[in-house]
Amino acid sequence: MTNVLIADDHALLRSGLKQALVGDRRIRDIGEAATGQQTLDMLRQGEWDLLILDINMPERSGVDILKHVKTGFPALRVLVLSGFPERQYAVNVLRAGASGYLTKDSAAEELMKAVGTIIQGRRYISSTLAELLVEDIDATDTPLHTQLSEREFQIFTKLAAGRSVSDIASELYLSVKTISTYRSRVLEKMNFRTNADITTYALRNGLLQ
Repeated sequence: MTNVLIADDHALLRSGLKQALVGDRRIRDIGEAATGQQTLDMLRQGEWDLLILDINMPERSGVDILKHVKTGFPALRVLVLSGFPERQYAVNVLRAGASGYLTKDSAAEELMKAVGTIIQGRRYISSTLAELLVEDIDATDTPLHTQLSEREFQIFTKLAAGRSVSDIASELYLSVKTISTYRSRVLEKMNFRTNADITTYALRNGLLQ
């Protein structure tokens, strides 16, 4: 039997996910967490087998939680659920240790298919994500953004969307100095000079929602 923790800051979405999972005989218990910190607290206090995780959580981001899971709860399987398309985050979160990635507009049937696959100990790869992985393999040149770490890519997408350094720092509960350092790393790794270069690249490569 599997214990599932749903981590998302939208109560309506958590309720919908829980309703979809309740009838599955393989699932014994379903918990809910509304913030990143609450998610970590519940992981420490309970025995969970599967975490359904929103990538964009308040207090502690989904990327941070995924890193913590990888080191602190290596047996825990994670299905990342996001409002962002596969091209923007999926490959990076799989590299970071996630067992699967679904967009929030996925049908309930696909959610259950993903959960079932992951419960069996396998990774879930949607057809869309499979095509992206094939594109990466077939590409003669590795896309610049794939050399960014998970945190650097997170900062990259926010800068590309026009967010200021101070806004990003406030949202991720990090200092302005730290975000500025990440911005410098992104610019250096991608051989860019300005935020406008980041935005242009993101638009050309379909990395903005």
